[in-house]
Amino acid sequence: MKNLVINELVKIFSRAGTYVMIGLVVVLVMGMAGLSKYEEMENPPKENTQWKLDLEKQLINDRATLEDFKDTNANLKTFYEREVAVKEYQIKNNLAPETGTTAWSFVRDSKNFISLVGLFAIVIAAGIVSSEFSWGTVKLLLIRPMGRWKILLSKYLAVLLFGVGLLAMLFLLSFFIGLALFGFPDSPTPHLAYSDGQIVERSVALQLLAEYLLNSIDVLMVATMAFMISAVFRNSSLAIGISLFLLMTGSTITMLLASKFEWTKFFLFANTDLTVYLDGTPPIEGMTLGFSISMLIIYFVLFHFLAFYVFSKRDVAA
Repeated sequence: MKNLVINELVKIFSRAGTYVMIGLVVVLVMGMAGLSKYEEMENPPKENTQWKLDLEKQLINDRATLEDFKDTNANLKTFYEREVAVKEYQIKNNLAPETGTTAWSFVRDSKNFISLVGLFAIVIAAGIVSSEFSWGTVKLLLIRPMGRWKILLSKYLAVLLFGVGLLAMLFLLSFFIGLALFGFPDSPTPHLAYSDGQIVERSVALQLLAEYLLNSIDVLMVATMAFMISAVFRNSSLAIGISLFLLMTGSTITMLLASKFEWTKFFLFANTDLTVYLDGTPPIEGMTLGFSISMLIIYFVLFHFLAFYVFSKRDVAA
């Protein structure tokens, strides 16, 4: 199995497109860092001595908005409950909001590129099976003295390693670039998490690491879906199109439906963003981390069952 996975990774990294994907991530992170540094040099951050007054003004608006939505929209109610609790905690404990960019805030800003990592994982997953059929190499692949399931599993593991590796590269690259250009704050402000109606102080570094790790679940699921479509339909364009459409619109559609239909919580994209549970704000009222993990496992097993069953039964001579 190890040699099969290595062979699939060699195939992935033998394509010029793979290096274009990696290069795009590097260029975009460096470009964002350069723009942030330039903006900071042009407009140096100033200490806000009136930050408590500003927060108190925001609190008035947040409380009014919370009052408007507390009986009509559960999601907005939870959001503004957190906003009010965090601001009250900051004022009470004299925790001023950070000004300017730091290494950790840059790592947080770089999370915007995780969707790009998901897109690249989709492209690799969509082509890794269907390309064998389109190139006519699948027959040569299947004459090897090993089960079809091993061949398919090795391809999936290669996709998984590529996606997780690209996500890890994004985290490390953004951290070291952020550290070199912005450094650490003199007095770091802890991350304020909202859990069970209470504010909990957490290390910013551990919080961001947890967020990136949990976002890898999102990348894993969209890549698995693209892999399944590729194995079932032998069409990389179809796999990329469907997976990309759901990646870009799935969460938005889910949130729009969530305010009206409770059964929306069973949708895949209502459960892929596990980072919401770090702050105690589930996407749909009543959802729990255990529920989301259970739903992800069900979808994961279903995707793999379809992929492995169809691939094992398919007549490659056809």
